[in-house]
Amino acid sequence: MYDVIIVGGGPAGVAAAVYAARKKLKTLLITESFGGQSIVSDGIQNWIGEKSITGFDLAKKFEEHVRAFPDDVAIKMPELVIRVSKIKCADGDREYDFEVETDKGGKYQSKTLILAAGARRRRLGVPGEDKFDGRGVSFCSTCDAPIFADKKVAVIGGGNAGLEAVQDLFPYASEIYLITRGETLKGDPVIQEEIRNNPKLKQVIFNAKPYEIFGDKMVDGIKYQNVKSGEENILKVEGVFVEVGSVPNSEMVKGFVELDQWGQVKIDSKHAAASVSGIFAAGDITDDPYKQNNISAGDAVKAALAAYGYLLKRKK
Repeated sequence: MYDVIIVGGGPAGVAAAVYAARKKLKTLLITESFGGQSIVSDGIQNWIGEKSITGFDLAKKFEEHVRAFPDDVAIKMPELVIRVSKIKCADGDREYDFEVETDKGGKYQSKTLILAAGARRRRLGVPGEDKFDGRGVSFCSTCDAPIFADKKVAVIGGGNAGLEAVQDLFPYASEIYLITRGETLKGDPVIQEEIRNNPKLKQVIFNAKPYEIFGDKMVDGIKYQNVKSGEENILKVEGVFVEVGSVPNSEMVKGFVELDQWGQVKIDSKHAAASVSGIFAAGDITDDPYKQNNISAGDAVKAALAAYGYLLKRKK
């Protein structure tokens, strides 16, 4: 029986583990890998204390930090939590404890849970997206940008992820087209200014809803519709980078804790508490509107301290 089980190895999971260890809580961290979504980033410039660091190097630091507490934090990796349930309380001081099940057949029990499983890339759900995945369609500009040297490409998404994908492509692609469903770009103004000043960005296409990616053996282009006029257009490109946000990895607690309409865990922002007593959550899995590494880490510290306070009250 652990004091706390932490699900996830990104900035939220790692921060929660470090603070749980410092409170001498018997902790288990379960994750597929360390790093979270940022592991694919070639240059993170807003992680406090680092002027610039790659996602890979940051993930290494995350793992090293957690492994610095071997007496307090056990690690199960790679394992994916697939189910969370209540079990009868082991020591009789309350109604229930928790059990998590993993894809490796593991079953682990704990008095509290911290959900920090993050999110995954959202897909468009249009014809051709799956067919050409790896054959012109990409979900990782950092990974695949060099493959598109001297090619025309489209980036779909007007947030920071889309703008950063454009940045990643500047050294390689010959022409870049940025497609967004909105009337304006939502990414940071400093990045907007940078990409607009680069001649390789040929056009920002607003009010555009992609409805098909087409081609023969490889991508030949994308079809999109103007959401205001209904006009349909074809853009001939050799690559399509999909950067349209993320989906929370909350399937493990669906029907168990309260989720919002997007599947995010609803939390009390004061204590990072979910709807079930003893469960806390932090990071991109939650309904916090700001999906940033630093915020995920800070909210996870709050979750760990709240779990510690909860356990103290439970003892009393």
